[in-house]
Amino acid sequence: MYSKDGNDYFIVDSHVHAWDATPANQANRYGEGFINCFYDYHRNLSPADKVWTLEEFHKQSEERIIKDLFTDGYVDRAIFQPTYLTDFYVNGFNTTEQDGQIAEKHPDKFIVNGAWDPRDGEAGLDKLTELTERWNLQGVKLYTAEWKGDSKGWKLTDPWSYRYLERCEELGIKNIHIHKGPTIYPLNRDAFDVADVDDVASAFPGLNFIVEHVGLPRLEDFCWIATQEPNVYGGLAVAMPFIHSRPKYFAQIIGELLYWIGEDRITFASDYAIWTPAWLIERFVDFGYPADLDEYPELSVTAKKKILGLNAAKLYGIDVPAELRVPESAGETAAVGSEPVSVA
Repeated sequence: MYSKDGNDYFIVDSHVHAWDATPANQANRYGEGFINCFYDYHRNLSPADKVWTLEEFHKQSEERIIKDLFTDGYVDRAIFQPTYLTDFYVNGFNTTEQDGQIAEKHPDKFIVNGAWDPRDGEAGLDKLTELTERWNLQGVKLYTAEWKGDSKGWKLTDPWSYRYLERCEELGIKNIHIHKGPTIYPLNRDAFDVADVDDVASAFPGLNFIVEHVGLPRLEDFCWIATQEPNVYGGLAVAMPFIHSRPKYFAQIIGELLYWIGEDRITFASDYAIWTPAWLIERFVDFGYPADLDEYPELSVTAKKKILGLNAAKLYGIDVPAELRVPESAGETAAVGSEPVSVA
């Protein structure tokens, strides 16, 4: 929990990792290049006093993860989002199994998400069922640009993707997190395009599609899609650190999201360990629009409470203490996306 100026905030960090990018786990130059690209984001977008060494960045101990997220970071619950990248890392970069080992020791702190790749066919469907039975999955993280052999990506609209989404419905997996953000070396930019979200959101209205990184640098495309699709959410991983490095740009991002989809469909994420949550939370609670940006909906205390934790808690059925909730009707916005609209 974070407290400031008499207001208490229940914090759900909805996008965290426990990765292993050490040289011993790097399968090739792509594994080295991938983590170095992550490190460039960390180094260039963080305050100087929050920058780690590359060695620290390669892998974090369980003790450090707990300290950074919960002891120092104000987080009440964190959601592990796996990224397998088995073509780049010997034992995978960040797998459900790796995350689960930590979560088992701290069941009151972590939620474990799974993953799937439609290129795995029938065997992958069986694996998803096994992961669900083992970890009681409520969500999955999808990485449409991941390389697999000669294939350098896939689309949510691929026929096998529909098979997997149908299996998610059967298994009760409601939350589909999709990396649709900045490209990462050596992955291809076009494989992260947000366009395929539109079709599956319409086809599977019972699922929630959380577009991680809000589609950056395709924010406008994301907003137009999410306006039409009430089951599409925006995850703020990667967008958050611009609150430090480019505050006016961050104001435009959060303002556009509030205008188009409203405060009930935006979720906070630190993208740990690219960034730690404490400074992001502190700055977000203090944040206000620059004086020359007066066209956006208010970023109120209620909106900040929802974004920092209550929205993700609702998606995952996390029990929030009564004193940290807001009334259901509080802070309702007149966002364009509050109801599906048509543009003639």
